[in-house]
Amino acid sequence: MEKLVIKTLADIEKFEETPIKDRMTCFNTYDLLKQGAAINPDAPAISFIMSGDAYQEPMQVTYREFIEQINRTANLFHDLGVGPTDVISYLLPNIPHTHYVLWGGEAAGIVNPINPMLEAGTIRDICLAAGTKVLVALGEFPGSDIWEKAMAIKNDLPNLKAIVRVMGPGDKKENVIGYDEALPNYNSEGLDSGRQINPEDICSMYHTGGTTGTPKLAPHTHFNEAAMPFMLNQAMGLEAGETALCGLPLFHVNGTTVTGSAPFASGAHIVILGPMGYRDPSVLKNLYKIVEHYKAVTFSGVPTVLSMLLDIPTEGVDISSLRFGICGAAPLSVELFKRFEEHSGMRVMEGYGLTEGTCASSANPFYGERKVGSIGLRLPYQQMAIFMVDDAGNFVRQAAVDEIGCVCISGPNAFKGYTDDTHNKGLFPKPGWVNTGDLGRQDSDGYFWLTGRKKELIIRGGHNIDPASIEEPLYQIPGVQVAAAVGRPDPHAGEVPVAYVQLQEGSSMAGSDILEQVEKIIGERAAVPKEVVVIDELPLTPVGKIFKPALRWDAIKRVYEDALKDLGSTAASVEVKVVEDKIHGAVANISIAPGENASQQEIENKVGGLLSRYTVRYQLTIV
Repeated sequence: MEKLVIKTLADIEKFEETPIKDRMTCFNTYDLLKQGAAINPDAPAISFIMSGDAYQEPMQVTYREFIEQINRTANLFHDLGVGPTDVISYLLPNIPHTHYVLWGGEAAGIVNPINPMLEAGTIRDICLAAGTKVLVALGEFPGSDIWEKAMAIKNDLPNLKAIVRVMGPGDKKENVIGYDEALPNYNSEGLDSGRQINPEDICSMYHTGGTTGTPKLAPHTHFNEAAMPFMLNQAMGLEAGETALCGLPLFHVNGTTVTGSAPFASGAHIVILGPMGYRDPSVLKNLYKIVEHYKAVTFSGVPTVLSMLLDIPTEGVDISSLRFGICGAAPLSVELFKRFEEHSGMRVMEGYGLTEGTCASSANPFYGERKVGSIGLRLPYQQMAIFMVDDAGNFVRQAAVDEIGCVCISGPNAFKGYTDDTHNKGLFPKPGWVNTGDLGRQDSDGYFWLTGRKKELIIRGGHNIDPASIEEPLYQIPGVQVAAAVGRPDPHAGEVPVAYVQLQEGSSMAGSDILEQVEKIIGERAAVPKEVVVIDELPLTPVGKIFKPALRWDAIKRVYEDALKDLGSTAASVEVKVVEDKIHGAVANISIAPGENASQQEIENKVGGLLSRYTVRYQLTIV
């Protein structure tokens, strides 16, 4: 695979003079993986560890075995009646089997990865929207309720023909197939279906957005998912035999692509960091030792992960193999960026992407200038622009340099719309262009900067939470008149949900009372707000809509005021005022009167330390 050295936007533009279809050699994920495996069939494709503490005891899978298991899995699904338009949904943790099911499923039909941490009712709704024909789920396992959820919903799925149990026995009475029992019985050499995969065939449907109403399912074609690794590998690809760590979930495009199909396409080696990935404390505690042991050159994470790794010492561990870390899914604090690079000695490559763009759209160039806080240059063949749109989402004009507008994408990785057309309203400002829902600007060098989210999703540690999934349950509580959910800055998760409530006349409920009730209603644990704030009146726009930016500013103000209490006697007084900023979206103006004998430098250093893990910019004035 031809590699590109990207330093500036001009390098990308020159590379694009040759059409992508003339550069690509594979146009579906099955051929892509076979091509990567053929580089060295005896090389390790996957090393799987059960926990961070057991990192020296991996289960290893060679590329030969990897492709054999994909073939067997595809043939199992074919035997169950799965054809190119049939859907296989899976509820699986990060284990090697997940890759077999994902890629074998795409060779047989359409795969629908589902977050197994969602509540059973939400999982059922996603399966109904997808038309699930086969459900794959982890069997009974200590600490896991996945099988229990699968059993709870199976009778509600009218298209369901079979359940496949991974790591557990079959049960003919319940129409349950034991995956590990059945797999050795299937052909490992090729596809029994004889299928010739069309690049425009749908290969996957990823759930994105909220957990209320009709689920949003973003379908990808085989061409989308074959082009994406090619595009990624031009920007920051691995060589055959090099090692990357996978700690992000394999129901999310980052996990399946950045630490899945892209390295597999190059014959690289993936270390799966246990079933829970980064959610396992032992993984983060031992991550640097894991890097040393496997000579890993990269890992992909979110700001939460980098923040926690700051507390893990690097002394006595050789992590010199690390070339770069990829950070995306949520904005990264400039201060955290600098501190992590200093702490780890590695380069952080900030990027940006979304499920609707298959995975990634932009990244800071490895060989060129990294503009800290930006999401970098667009990937090769990814068209990306800032559009000004009208209230209906239609294109009005292209934004000027540094003018804030809607971040829009077009290209071989851009999807063609959600499965439910009601979600596509206002999505396409121009034919072939997707409005990401994010607000941003593009500078004179072609770098993109995010400034906010028009669609108001709350991104908790890289996980998208629709405010409606919090607001609708709040409205079910007697006494709640108006409710709004926004993201509050958080040093670990980037942001967490909080809710603001206006009560009906005569109601005297406290925020804690409302929180106690709404915890029982919300269908997703990650969406439960950290706090419910009762206020007299929610701010409104001139046309009577809730003005959420004012609530976000209030949430920032509260967090920063609370964090700055730790200044103690260094500050005689602290005032925080959060305002709109045309470049950065929002900025916190902090005024501090020094305490007795406190110097300006001392205050600046302490404030920098206290606010280093937050992403909202601040301006400090010593009065």
